[in-house]
Amino acid sequence: MDTLIERCAGLDVHKDTVVACVRVPARGGGREQSIQTFGTTTAQLLALRDWLVAHGVTRVGMESTGVYWKPVYYVLEDAVECWLLNARHLHNVPGRKTDVADAAWICQLVEHGLVRPSFVPPKPIRELRNLTRYRKAQIEERTREAQRLDKVLQDAGIKLSSVASDVLGVSGRAMLRALIAGTRDPETLAELARGTLRRKIPA
Repeated sequence: MDTLIERCAGLDVHKDTVVACVRVPARGGGREQSIQTFGTTTAQLLALRDWLVAHGVTRVGMESTGVYWKPVYYVLEDAVECWLLNARHLHNVPGRKTDVADAAWICQLVEHGLVRPSFVPPKPIRELRNLTRYRKAQIEERTREAQRLDKVLQDAGIKLSSVASDVLGVSGRAMLRALIAGTRDPETLAELARGTLRRKIPA
């Protein structure tokens, strides 16, 4: 097969280790392969980056396993071209031998152009996406807590959500604080209603 990438690397990424395989032109012709294992601490990942740069690697392929690829990708992306590879695509390429290490197999696939990278958004988009996902998670968690609170109130026979669409609104929170403080008189609690909720005081 033709060699499309002269200096390439394949990374087999695990939770605590990264096995790196580099394939470069040999002095006497042919290809030279070197395999080394690194840790996943920042210092070790920086050592991995220096090792790849020292070999003149221009493209690195790594399998998208869980979240373990992310710190590796983030450390390397400014130094070399990083390709995140779909695990299913890697294993579907015919000709794989069971005695070939995963890192070497990934490296050979990149070398011969037999795989294509998955899309990884640029850093600013990744940061924005993380922020929006976290915000969505917080909103969903707040909704769950409100529903849990309403269930507790319903169990206690307090039908606040029957008159207040937002149990945690200004009026709802005032009534809840009064309940916590020991107020039990319905009329006193109803007088804590604010805004349009005052129209529902009789209820």
